[in-house]
Amino acid sequence: MTTTDETPTTADETATDGHARDGGVRLRRAIAEDAGPLTRLFLASRAAAMPYLPKVHSDEDTLAWMTHVVLPGTTVWVAEVGAGNGTGPGEPLGFVSVDGAELEHLYLRPDARRRGIGSLLLDRARRSSAGELTLYVFRRNTDARAFYERHGFTAIAFDDGSRNEEREPDVRYRWTATG
Repeated sequence: MTTTDETPTTADETATDGHARDGGVRLRRAIAEDAGPLTRLFLASRAAAMPYLPKVHSDEDTLAWMTHVVLPGTTVWVAEVGAGNGTGPGEPLGFVSVDGAELEHLYLRPDARRRGIGSLLLDRARRSSAGELTLYVFRRNTDARAFYERHGFTAIAFDDGSRNEEREPDVRYRWTATG
């Protein structure tokens, strides 16, 4: 399914013809059928990037959360390859979820890191915002913290972990279009 919010793109440039170029990455709005693939991506990403996190929900509960909370309750864009001819969704490489000015989730498949896909997703989230985004990152997730700081986010608060299910200390970040 394509929507007016679709943004076909490669890691370096936006396609002008509305389709992903060979080997290119396409951004599109998530659909309900993405729940399973995005849940698997989410779980794989967290396990690879944050092995220290306790598993507080079963895979089935995580799928239900993706299906009934994330997809219907936030704006979600998927970065994918291998689609674009009206044949349905391609292979997801990552996704970003935004709720107003809150960047709720940005996850990449472990083998899709450091290819510019996270930057594409973040740029899409910024363009959908009203010039400001905030988010939380676990303090120990140094790669994510460095990513957001490289993209102009500033740490504005440090929490002890009592506000999240994992009980893991985190950092609140803010980005504004004006700097």
